[in-house]
Amino acid sequence: MSFKEKYGPVAIVAGASEGLGAAWARELAGKGLDLILIARRENVLQQFANQLACEFSIKVTPLICDLSEEGAAEKIFSATGGVEVGLMVYNATLSYIGPFIENSSEEQVKLATMNMITPLKLVHYYGKQMVERKRGGVILMSSLAGFQGSGFLSGYAASKAFSRVLAESLWYEWKDKGVDVIGCCAGATSTPNYNNTKPESAGFFAPKVQTPEEVVKECIEQLGKTPSYITGIGNRIASFFMHRVLSRKMAVNIMGDTTRKIYRIK
Repeated sequence: MSFKEKYGPVAIVAGASEGLGAAWARELAGKGLDLILIARRENVLQQFANQLACEFSIKVTPLICDLSEEGAAEKIFSATGGVEVGLMVYNATLSYIGPFIENSSEEQVKLATMNMITPLKLVHYYGKQMVERKRGGVILMSSLAGFQGSGFLSGYAASKAFSRVLAESLWYEWKDKGVDVIGCCAGATSTPNYNNTKPESAGFFAPKVQTPEEVVKECIEQLGKTPSYITGIGNRIASFFMHRVLSRKMAVNIMGDTTRKIYRIK
């Protein structure tokens, strides 16, 4: 069965206008899937959708939606009624860097909505349809920050642990039902959002920052093979050391100290 037969005819990419989301959209367009691209910035998303449609001769539908708002998932369901979605990629994320209490509880709830509640609803809705058809795939973007407590990234790290565990759990539940699920766990990636934070170097031994295209190509090769996957050999080595060699306390301290250093937090 070809990729398009297994995961087509339409893929949804949430958080698709730039960075990892744009890389996912371009990768799937190259495999011949029609796309529904979801993001907040109408002009940027429309321009990107037009570019992909012209370049790959596919149908690309831009859907403007703030995924951190209550009711975002329901808006997407309404806009995609009757569409056979064979693959869902949830890449959208919010991340607050700094002390937990410096962000309001309203901001933390907004983060939780975008990073956990909205994808949970989308996975339930489209995953149910995939299970009924006995084919399809779900890709949830996670992060190395979600493997342990990560000081100054508390809400983000907790939400990425949620994404990974959800993906791994559904991988088991659906692996014999024709639906592939994977949690794609990336480290530092040179997206516009990451670059805009102007992080300092974490040191000589820090894993190499990956490009969005590198992350996507590694992860898509693992779809259907494993419940979750850490992209980048340096990230895999670092993760092994952090979680198989060091104590939990040491791993949490290293994560907090590293974040404090690269973002100059006092």
